[in-house]
Amino acid sequence: MKYDIVIIGGGIVGLASAYRTIQQNPDLKIAVLEKEDDVAEHQTGNNSGVIHSGIYYKPDSLKAQNCKRGYTQLIEFCDEHNIPYDICGKIIVATKAMEKQSFENVFQRGMENGLTGIRKISREEAREIEPHVHCLEAIWVPQSGIIDYKQVAKKYLELFQNKGGVLHSNTQVLGIRTSPTEKIIQTTGGDFTSDMIVNCAGLYSDKVTRMSLPTMKDLIIIPFRGEYYELKKEKEYHVKNLIYPVPNPDFPFLGVHFTRMIHGGIEAGPNAVLAFKREGYKRWDIDVKELYEILTFPGFHKIAGKYWQEGWMEIKRSFLKSLFVKAMQEMIPDIREEDVYRAGAGVRAQACDTGGNLLDDYKIIQENGIINICNAPSPAATSSLAIGETIAGLIANKIQNVR
Repeated sequence: MKYDIVIIGGGIVGLASAYRTIQQNPDLKIAVLEKEDDVAEHQTGNNSGVIHSGIYYKPDSLKAQNCKRGYTQLIEFCDEHNIPYDICGKIIVATKAMEKQSFENVFQRGMENGLTGIRKISREEAREIEPHVHCLEAIWVPQSGIIDYKQVAKKYLELFQNKGGVLHSNTQVLGIRTSPTEKIIQTTGGDFTSDMIVNCAGLYSDKVTRMSLPTMKDLIIIPFRGEYYELKKEKEYHVKNLIYPVPNPDFPFLGVHFTRMIHGGIEAGPNAVLAFKREGYKRWDIDVKELYEILTFPGFHKIAGKYWQEGWMEIKRSFLKSLFVKAMQEMIPDIREEDVYRAGAGVRAQACDTGGNLLDDYKIIQENGIINICNAPSPAATSSLAIGETIAGLIANKIQNVR
């Protein structure tokens, strides 16, 4: 099968890229390849459904730039297509005096990133917003909200298909061969020939990148499972909307937080524990080959040495409900073990380099007519339309250069 552009991966970033590209180039033949029965089955369909404001990200980083643009585009898109969302706002709470500097840093980031309406609030003001919260002080972030990203992704797909785009599900990519004139993508559904490829394979983005760039050995995707608990129905009154802790500056994850979900219910989580397979949603899911690749990657040893204390705590919290609840109690002291039950989990694709750095920003590698999105963690869902716009622009530039 011959296409002008093939996009690998039917998650929200892949589908947004497909949608934005066909918007700009309606005459091109574009296909999305997805190895599952349906789209948005992994990171997109298993996250907490938060619309991020952009408060945490380094100013002028790709994360900050795309979140700001993507936020506005997402809201406009949902309004246009009647997708439910709720801009309910959130509070980021400092519960210990030692968090003072990190608290100030987060607030300063928000100001530098141009967030309007954010403000520091006292314990009493925080309790007016969240009556059961414990904190010394908090940051009010009015831009934050909740949504169902799987619903958003499926709307991208619908609009893409309405414009002539094609989805091939149950189609796993096995290899890529390149020549000066074309690319051949070998899949479980046969071979696809394309002028350009966009790799949005998420948890397998590094493996797909190496199919065309076998010398690219300085980066690997490490899967971190994030587990959730949910509050029992009769205990949901403890949380009105979104409550986040001040992030630990020594660990690149946001920590256990409370999220009201768009379809009802209150989630608490996630933690961040190494998954033993890339799509390891359960504690005992293991793929020996994938785990070996991670454990023997030089950068992983450095990460383990850097974060072993935090990592050990995350593992204990995964197995011991009491420790998970203890993290909740730092923000909502009234929560008890019997008030929550274990819910689902997601797996975050986090790129790591040989230097032992967990890449904080998005990373795009372009080579031989292939655009590889090698790192796109949160807030990629919020930023999806902006990322898709960026990818469409890169494709347009390549097409223009060819012509």
